[in-house]
Amino acid sequence: MPITKAELLQGTLDLLILKTLAAGPMHGYAIAQRIQQRSNDMLVVEEGSLYPCLYRMEEKGWITAAWGKSENNRRAKFYSLTRPGRKQLEEETAIWERVHRAITLVLQTA
Repeated sequence: MPITKAELLQGTLDLLILKTLAAGPMHGYAIAQRIQQRSNDMLVVEEGSLYPCLYRMEEKGWITAAWGKSENNRRAKFYSLTRPGRKQLEEETAIWERVHRAITLVLQTA
């Protein structure tokens, strides 16, 4: 089944966030920082993309949010992966692997 550009872009950010939250609850800034660190500063998730995605994922039941204190002792919303979120992570990972294989095939074609 073909994947549209919008699905690829949205699905990629979903995958990155879900995978990051699989390590445990985090607030938004920590999620963005972890993605940037894990990608050796090649991926920067801006607030304008991160928070709408988090809100959408919360509405879908993939994550939950609860207020807590950050490492700076500031009030922050911490996001956690839910059971449906873990299932979605598996699905998004499978889609990403398909896309990666397809792109690799195109790049290897002479």
